[in-house]
Amino acid sequence: MKAQDMMSHDEVEALARELFAAQKTGQMVPVPPSSRPGFDLDAAYEVEARLKQMREADGHKAVGRKVGYANKAMWRVLKLETLVWAHMHDDTVHYSDQNRVTLPLAPVRSLKIEPEVVFCLKQPLLSEGLDAAAVLASTDWLAMGFEIIDCPFPDWKFQPGDFVASFGLHAALVVGEKIPVQPATIPKLAEELPKFQVRMYKNDEFVEEGSGKNSLRSPALCVAELAGAILRRFPTQPLTAGELISTGTLTSGHAAQSGDRWTAEITGLTLPSLTLVMS
Repeated sequence: MKAQDMMSHDEVEALARELFAAQKTGQMVPVPPSSRPGFDLDAAYEVEARLKQMREADGHKAVGRKVGYANKAMWRVLKLETLVWAHMHDDTVHYSDQNRVTLPLAPVRSLKIEPEVVFCLKQPLLSEGLDAAAVLASTDWLAMGFEIIDCPFPDWKFQPGDFVASFGLHAALVVGEKIPVQPATIPKLAEELPKFQVRMYKNDEFVEEGSGKNSLRSPALCVAELAGAILRRFPTQPLTAGELISTGTLTSGHAAQSGDRWTAEITGLTLPSLTLVMS
């Protein structure tokens, strides 16, 4: 893209304010950014950075990052070189040690639910090309989670840049019981993470089965890919100690609404099942 075709600083600022207002009010964004002149993935990350500043100005601390397109088959179709990401903040992350969470829903447009493995880092990830064991050695704990996404664009149609510039479609992350990562358990975890199964139930009815391999062959490898992608794009903003990473959905996203009760049952991995009641 030629310099004259790129979005100006003022255009990035205006777009960020538009998307910030839409997120606050639950309004739709009829024209996705990807349909606007000059918008590309670089502009999307500029918007995302500005949105992070706006959220922080409202008193909300960034606590981690969520990934999108943790499936290499999609990279070829969408002309991506790696996955994409956006920040999550403290007011949208919900914890439970009981493996059952009730989540009140704010005004929303159209929700979907995704089961994901959540990592919490205990030290920064400052290298590219890490293997699963190296990622786990830098991990404080793992948990089963539900990522709740809410799309501001008509008919759930969007491009990777739209995802980045609209909070990663993030509405909420529900985090189940935290399982500490101990040095002695790392080899077993590295072996189990690609293979474990998750079965999704809605109101006790089976919906879909997924696997750890659906997150870039392993959620740990997904974290490694994210670490490298961030270092290449933003060398001074690596994944740091204390950050949460929601590592991409293990099944399809499923429409969800108030009154639903969702359960993710795990086999083949030492993570408890998680139930979410949407109220």
